[in-house]
Amino acid sequence: MQRFLSVVMLMVLSGVASAQPKPARMATVTPEAGKPGTDFTVAGESLAKDTVKELYLTNGKDDIKVAIVTQKAEAILFKAPGTLKPGRYGLMILTADGKNFIEQPVKLTIE
Repeated sequence: MQRFLSVVMLMVLSGVASAQPKPARMATVTPEAGKPGTDFTVAGESLAKDTVKELYLTNGKDDIKVAIVTQKAEAILFKAPGTLKPGRYGLMILTADGKNFIEQPVKLTIE
């Protein structure tokens, strides 16, 4: 009987773990380079509002919040700020719960 209850508990716990949303993952950004004010599209998975609250560009020193134009599970369209300095920037998200910043393995260049 005790073994049966252990198996049932494991099944319940694995069901709870699998119900958690997948973490956001960015794979590509297009275009790869642009001027300040350019619209960029980042593609990946789990990018909807229930996973990603805010999007930032980061150069290792400065984190610049960008304006999200549209947001879907597989892509985010955003506008680079018009005052952005030229350079190479990584993308970083703020999770939907507002607790974690996660830098993504995607970069773009501002010319």
